[in-house]
Amino acid sequence: MIDLHTHILPGIDDGSRTPGDALEMARAALADGTRVVAATPHVREDWPTSPELMEARVADLRHALAETRIPLQILPGGEIDLHRLDVLSDEELQRFGLGGNPDYLLVEFPYYGWPLGLANRVLGLRERGITPVLAHPERNGDVQGNPERLRPLVDAGVLCQVTAASLDGRIGRRSRACGFTLIETGLAHLVASDGHTPDIRGIGMSRAAAALGNEELARWLTYEVPAAIVGGLSLPPRPPVTPRRFSLFGRS
Repeated sequence: MIDLHTHILPGIDDGSRTPGDALEMARAALADGTRVVAATPHVREDWPTSPELMEARVADLRHALAETRIPLQILPGGEIDLHRLDVLSDEELQRFGLGGNPDYLLVEFPYYGWPLGLANRVLGLRERGITPVLAHPERNGDVQGNPERLRPLVDAGVLCQVTAASLDGRIGRRSRACGFTLIETGLAHLVASDGHTPDIRGIGMSRAAAALGNEELARWLTYEVPAAIVGGLSLPPRPPVTPRRFSLFGRS
């Protein structure tokens, strides 16, 4: 599997705190079946990560993984706050390119509300030649109430990433129900861990993949689409999905 949303870089945001934590996250990812991880630190007002700092920490972690013989591949990236899109230059945004691909950018979807400028900011990236990947929209109350609100953005070429912990139930029923709805209606394109630690808010996607109950779809979400993003390839066709009724109280 390829995980394109993690907070594995130590001491840079609210993810891993120490180099030791980062190595434990790497071991946990490998044990769960992940072989490639994008380091996507927060880039926002409270964590104003610069491209230089992200790149330096990626280099440090790669060195530490080589020294400890942990065969996990670390790629660069960033999780960019909507408001930082107005501040960062094209060159800075490209350096934060998801998985090292300057044509894709992971954008943090707000947990609460639907900002008035959301569509303009996100679609503005498309005008700059960048495909936005919206992080964890299923955790937003407005999206939970009306998932189809994302449809115009997706139709315009925006991608959506669902958090693994939403699908396996760790984040709650509403996020789980919305995550499955987004996937089953073609509004989600990849699953990632958003891992902050080896355990709580942990890294890993195997439980989410199993919860889908569809191996072909799970591979598309956790490997084929992420691999295409990293490799700069056309996205593979989405496998057929038979929607199944899902309530806040479980699948039926």
